Amino acid sequence: MKIRMTMLSCLLFTMAMAQPKSEWTSLFNGKDLSGFKQLNGKAKYAVKNGEIVGTTVHGEPNSFLATEKLYGDFVLELDLKMFADMNSGIQFRSITSNEGANNKVPDRVRGYQAEVDPSERAWSGGIYDEARRGWLYPLDYNQAAQKAFKKTDWNHYKIECIGNTIRTWINGVACSYLIDDLTPQGFIALQVHAIKNKSDEGKEIHWKNIKIKTTNLKPSPSDNIFVVNLLNNTLSDEEKKQGYSLLWDGKSSAGWQSANMAPFPSQGWDIANGELSIRNSGNEVRMDGGDIITEKEFGAFDFQFEFKLTDSANSGIKYFIVPSKDKKAGVGPEFQILDDAKHPDAKMGAGGNRTMASLYDLIPAATGLDPNANRRDRTAIGEWNRGRIIAHPNGTIEHWLNGFKMVEYKRGTPIYNALVARSKYAKIENFGMAPKGRILLQDHDDKVSFRSMKIKEL
Repeated sequence: MKIRMTMLSCLLFTMAMAQPKSEWTSLFNGKDLSGFKQLNGKAKYAVKNGEIVGTTVHGEPNSFLATEKLYGDFVLELDLKMFADMNSGIQFRSITSNEGANNKVPDRVRGYQAEVDPSERAWSGGIYDEARRGWLYPLDYNQAAQKAFKKTDWNHYKIECIGNTIRTWINGVACSYLIDDLTPQGFIALQVHAIKNKSDEGKEIHWKNIKIKTTNLKPSPSDNIFVVNLLNNTLSDEEKKQGYSLLWDGKSSAGWQSANMAPFPSQGWDIANGELSIRNSGNEVRMDGGDIITEKEFGAFDFQFEFKLTDSANSGIKYFIVPSKDKKAGVGPEFQILDDAKHPDAKMGAGGNRTMASLYDLIPAATGLDPNANRRDRTAIGEWNRGRIIAHPNGTIEHWLNGFKMVEYKRGTPIYNALVARSKYAKIENFGMAPKGRILLQDHDDKVSFRSMKIKEL
């Protein structure tokens, strides 16, 4: 019997030794806030019943309970529950820096945030860039994920950061897929959002089961959701898998030509530093590079691009262009690119239908989409903006700007025909109705730059 017990003990010891050591580390010990520090604001953080509880305080800015340790590549998982209608987020790869000349907020938190948003907008799981660039992946890009968050129950968040790839899930549903390299390392933090009204003081959010894995990381299988890639003129493996290709290679004029069917212009356009730019002639003689078009025709497509405007500039992207040698510029539907504040064209047309991202002279771009995050008014000039034109096989067209859908219409409908009839295109037969055509970048003699142009045929 003694021999048997000894053998059993040895067997159990051997089995225990053979068990793989867990690769997960708990960030919260369930007892106190060891390993964390509070930044930015003075909302209340406490430990109750093995949970971290964050409570709103009126008059305080956004508050963050941040890890003392910094993390680069990792998989983070946690559970959270909102005990009131409020806003929150999970910071990661985040940093602090001073804000303002007088350093009024010496520890201002900046960086990536996985959104917690129980409002009707339902952007939980989207990626926001706190105190920097605003929305990077709003869930308008992935509307199926807007149903993943449960307002009155615990929600399981997963954030995966491997290299330049950042992905989020809620309750097993893929929410965001971002490729970006602005901050490769930073702290993780739990946010209690600022509140405007005294009546909102005392609202709570609870977190538990906070754990992280930093070794032997492997990317999760593809969920086939839309990818936002902020690395210039590149395609990720996931984008290639989804059918995207570069429409401009970032270094040459390959694939592009003059709109009048001549070779690519020898003047008026510059290719440098991964940017394709219209050269502003200023007070000099107009360079007259002219509009350029793709050599290839497209029918149904999803076209993404980035652009940067200079002060008072005007340009545009036209599509379904059928060029002819007797015209220097193609005629077709246009995604307007304009300095709305300073260019006079913004006040022409009807009802704002010549403003940024509008269907030029036909349909005005949407306004007031999100008073706290609509980048349309505050980043149009001197910064890179993300545009997107989707031409669906059924004739529906969408214009997007910085993650917001600005225009949606359908070609050939009575409404579309009526809009054309009252526009500058009224005398052009079958305007915008070509089944396929070229994509055109407009030379309006103002400096405008383009990059990261990619397309998927639908």
